[in-house]
Amino acid sequence: MLTIRRTVHEMRIEIMPLIDVIFLLLTFFIYAMVLMVRAELLPVQMHHFSHGEPTTVPPAVAITIDRNGALFLNREPIAMDTVRERLEVYKAADPDMVVYVAAEATGVQDRLPTFLDLYDELSQAGLDIKLVGSPEQ
Repeated sequence: MLTIRRTVHEMRIEIMPLIDVIFLLLTFFIYAMVLMVRAELLPVQMHHFSHGEPTTVPPAVAITIDRNGALFLNREPIAMDTVRERLEVYKAADPDMVVYVAAEATGVQDRLPTFLDLYDELSQAGLDIKLVGSPEQ
């Protein structure tokens, strides 16, 4: 009678595929968290304020003044004469809306006249504005 020899292999748990799957999941979740962050302001260097208080997060619209004095409403360029109408539309949709204004802290052009014109437009519309800056260190 013919007998067949079988070699008995020792059972092993391969850890390398498990590590690959773990890193794949970790990469996916990190990438998903990065995409969840939603920033409406242009990336500008903030001015430091010595006095301030943290706020709760109400519905908000962001107006940014870049270093050249151009206005942006939620990252979209906007002219000074259309700011009030656009903000009144937002305010009609959500009465609790807050307007945040951020200006580039450095630059060669004086942005104070642009800010004063913007403040005048917003105060005529009855909108309250909040200045945005980074905390003083």
